[in-house]
Amino acid sequence: MTAIKKTSTIQENKQYAIDRCPVTYVMEKIGSYWKPIILFQLSLGEKRYGELRRSIPTITEKVLIQQLKQLETDGLIVREAKPVVPPFVNYKLSKSGEGLFPVLDAMAIWATRELSGEAAIE
Repeated sequence: MTAIKKTSTIQENKQYAIDRCPVTYVMEKIGSYWKPIILFQLSLGEKRYGELRRSIPTITEKVLIQQLKQLETDGLIVREAKPVVPPFVNYKLSKSGEGLFPVLDAMAIWATRELSGEAAIE
């Protein structure tokens, strides 16, 4: 992967937007295809890696691992590993991640209305 120049104008502009725009900040944290799906699954309760993988059958293992690491780095999820054989790892929302529950819930409600055709009736 190519290193990003810290003095890049594009990076400065991006950081400026992240620092000043709440929507940009949120999208920087959860703005990939998979992150909101992972967070939504974890909002339903703590899950082991295998449970999480089965609850999102279309995600590849590589992408799931990458997204989990990013979510952990951003402080949205907590990874709890127990030193046993075989490895026992649980994932759950952090306090910050729990704060996203109303956003994820609103997204799910909106999508349900859209998919059911209710939005077209109004």
